[in-house]
Amino acid sequence: MSAALHPDSWQYRQLNKRAPSLATLADTLIELAEAGHPVVAGTADLQHSNGLVGFARRFPERFTQFGISEQNMVSAAAGMATTGVMPYVATFASFLALLCCEQIRMDVAYCAQPVRLIGHHTGISLGFYGTSHHATEDIAIMRAIADLTVVSTADGPQFAAALRASVNHPQPIYFRISRGHDPAVYGKDAPFEFGKAVVHGIGNDITIIACGMAVHSAKQAMEALNGKGHSVGLMDMHTIKPLDRAAVMAAARKSRIILTVEEHNILGGLGGAVAEVLAEEGGDARLVRHGIKDEYSLIAPPTHLYRHYKLDAAGVESVAQSLLA
Repeated sequence: MSAALHPDSWQYRQLNKRAPSLATLADTLIELAEAGHPVVAGTADLQHSNGLVGFARRFPERFTQFGISEQNMVSAAAGMATTGVMPYVATFASFLALLCCEQIRMDVAYCAQPVRLIGHHTGISLGFYGTSHHATEDIAIMRAIADLTVVSTADGPQFAAALRASVNHPQPIYFRISRGHDPAVYGKDAPFEFGKAVVHGIGNDITIIACGMAVHSAKQAMEALNGKGHSVGLMDMHTIKPLDRAAVMAAARKSRIILTVEEHNILGGLGGAVAEVLAEEGGDARLVRHGIKDEYSLIAPPTHLYRHYKLDAAGVESVAQSLLA
């Protein structure tokens, strides 16, 4: 294990100044370990990017630094799980979902091991790192693997709530999280239940169904549109598999339009999952999928990319406004 950054160092202060929710993963795992849960953690040379340095400092005997060996990390985590511990392993989502797909499918999901896979810096949040590091296919890949739960939380408090809920969850889980810069949607006691959407309202005109970082943008867009006299609702579909089918159909019965918003390719992601429910269950609502339009995302600062792909609040509002017109 490489040496952790000291809390008094300028690097540590700058890192946490930029990413105030970076410590969510480590702090929550420490809480679970101290409560007596058999939590162990590991990463592939990214403990400073995902904040696991805090857990490594508190429980060095429970932490493994695998180096730049993501596939080995996943297989080792599956092996650890057979001994009775509960591994939480984290790396960039682009590496975890794409590079490690074989190991997740065969070693973790097929063998039904309680491994918690944490893909961070999802979507286009790595900005200048470019296509090799952008994760805009991971939802589609992970939700196609049998017996694997897929979760995309909106902010730090909701991620912490999901981690706490995971200790009693029987299946392996893929957690899709951003980069620690997420504006808060929820307070300290964030609502979370696997497979149960958080409903912020169902609109007569449009109900937006969003996940991950798009929830905050969609919430701002909803509030702006409702302030202009429209009837717009929002669902935070944090669990993409299993999807809350009842919530989708409730929106389909009341709303004229369902707009899905995600930091992901519109093929195979949240929009695809909602489309499958509507096709199987029926409903009169029109579905519009908003996200990355089946392309390799551009290279730029994340803020610029969110604006370009209309994933910021103004962008989501403009997309919804065009549908209302």
